[in-house]
Parts: sequence; structure tokens; C-alpha cells
Amino acid sequence: MSRRRFLVAYDVSNDKRLKAVYKAMNGFGDRIQYSVFICELNDRERVQMEAKLRPILHSNEDQVIIMDLGSADRDMEDFIATLGRDFALPTRVNVV
Repeated sequence: MSRRRFLVAYDVSNDKRLKAVYKAMNGFGDRIQYSVFICELNDRERVQMEAKLRPILHSNEDQVIIMDLGSADRDMEDFIATLGRDFALPTRVNVV
């Protein structure tokens, strides 16, 4: 399965749900700013992420935005520009 990179940003109005969304997202990507993650996921993992988030959210109050940034093989510089501090994803290490 090919992996794609997603920018996931969330706005959750309740502190308890906010913490639950943060904990759920930790397993799927890297936090790059408060309430913003970059995730490299295949189709199955994206469905799992959405399934994990859906029961936490209140659909009338909360919002999660999932933006497809394209193939995970693309260099970050191809689609991310920064002002101020340079941006770099944390280095991922495979643990066997």
C-alpha cells in the first residue's frame, strides 16, 4: 500500500475531548504545532485514524480537518513554506 502524507488540524471546544483527540493522534503522526499533526498513512491507517477520532468528537462543536498533501515520498520542501523558524519533521526511527 502506498503511503500518503496528511496534515491534520483540529479545533475541539472541550478540554477533555481535546486531550482525547491529542492522545488518539499521537499514534498516527507527528505533532508540528498545537493541534496540528503531519501523518504518513496508508488507506487502512487513515480509516483507523478517522474511526478512532469520530466517537470522541461532538459534530456540532468540534472540527477535524484532514488535508491530503500527496505521496509520502515527496520532499517536504515541495509543499511547505515557512516564515520565521525553519520547519523540520522529527526523524522517525523504525523499532523492531
